Amino acid sequence: MSAALAEARRAEAEGEVPVGAIAVCGGQIVGAGHNQPIGLNDPTAHAEILAIRSAASHLKAYRLATVSIYVTLEPCVMCAGAIVLARIPLVVFGAPDPKAGAVISIAQLFDERGLNHHPRWRMGVLRAESEALLKEFFAGHRERSGD
Repeated sequence: MSAALAEARRAEAEGEVPVGAIAVCGGQIVGAGHNQPIGLNDPTAHAEILAIRSAASHLKAYRLATVSIYVTLEPCVMCAGAIVLARIPLVVFGAPDPKAGAVISIAQLFDERGLNHHPRWRMGVLRAESEALLKEFFAGHRERSGD
């Protein structure tokens, strides 16, 4: 999760919402990403999506059944859906996302019985650090915008 936090800091340095993700297989990082929707002009350029793309390219596989993903913030509906479609078996995230999280917050996509894959998940790893990074970013954003 420390590597995911480092990715989140990269996002922050680029003016993006500080969310980072890594994909791990066999104890090795095989993919990494940080939020880049502004910089890439791509609304799908979330940390998880970029880490999944990176891992799939590295492993030369579209199914990632041996990969775990670590992300600083609870995945949204899009990212949770991509995790399900990639067949990732384990998701570890730092902080819940009460506004957009699709694991425990606004939806529980991983528990949807109609889906054919149900990732296991764990929340709270480096939660305080993940939340602090987001709080500081948004406090600064509000200060700069006058909100």
